[in-house]
Amino acid sequence: MFRFKKLAFLVIVATLILTACGGGGESEEVGSSCAPNCTYADMVICYPQLGAESDWRTANTASIKETADQVGAKLIFSDAQQKQENQISAMRACIAQGVDIIALPPVVEDGWDAVLTEAQNAGIPVIIVDRSVSADSSLYAAHIGSNMVLEGERAAEEFNKAMPNGGAVLELSGTTGSGAAVGRAEGFRNKLNSNITILDSQTGNFTRAEALPVMQAFLQKYTPGVDFQGIFIHNDDMGIGAIEALKAAGVEPGELFIVSVDGTRGGFQAMVDGWFQADVECNPLLGPQVFELGLKLMNGETIEREILTNETVYYPDNAAELLPSRKY
Repeated sequence: MFRFKKLAFLVIVATLILTACGGGGESEEVGSSCAPNCTYADMVICYPQLGAESDWRTANTASIKETADQVGAKLIFSDAQQKQENQISAMRACIAQGVDIIALPPVVEDGWDAVLTEAQNAGIPVIIVDRSVSADSSLYAAHIGSNMVLEGERAAEEFNKAMPNGGAVLELSGTTGSGAAVGRAEGFRNKLNSNITILDSQTGNFTRAEALPVMQAFLQKYTPGVDFQGIFIHNDDMGIGAIEALKAAGVEPGELFIVSVDGTRGGFQAMVDGWFQADVECNPLLGPQVFELGLKLMNGETIEREILTNETVYYPDNAAELLPSRKY
């Protein structure tokens, strides 16, 4: 009996020591159990997609799924329908399943601390994809995506060039609280010349359906070419919705200076048709980068924590030539 109690005590002590050694802290990633020889065949990756609100998002989903198929990794995919609580529930389900990697495209910036901490405590690295989060960077492994502030700055520079004598613009912004909307709005205001005023700004939630009535309301309140001379639109899908409203109001292509963000096929067509005068690129084809980074994390390799995509600004003069080759 004494020997049994002594053995039980030693087991408890050993367990406590192991728990202490494996506790929290800001240590380097140690990788998965297969490290340093993990392959994509070993990978189970969770992707709680925020929704399917735009052509950009559809292309992003396709890139993730196609890459998973190409490399032979197991993908656990879900669609949160633009609801943060759905994304958090999906993440918790993946944590419970013990996935190797979680890649999160967050619908909004705030409110992720608790679930990111849960993933970290479970030893599951989280890659923030596309949009940003306000949580401390120690709670996630890396961010892959665009510089949203720079996108807004690039849009502002187009207006500065087109409207040297000043004027007024409207802004159709993205989902309130999202990293894309916050960053683009910040960058736009950072660089916009002081003689150009933002007459009004309303959200279209990154969708065509919601942008249409917002643009209709703008047109009831303001006269195109008189009260405002341009429109900054946070993504191409909202831009297409806005064009519908402009057409119905009798506005002709080229009457207003319109700059959008994304560089989708729809945006290129809008340039060809004379509606958009510039389209700031935001590349959705992030699948290869996400999976490559995930494998490095599994193998405990040193990684870059901020990975930004190389992007440009497109113009109508070569839109027709480039349109057939656009992948999204």
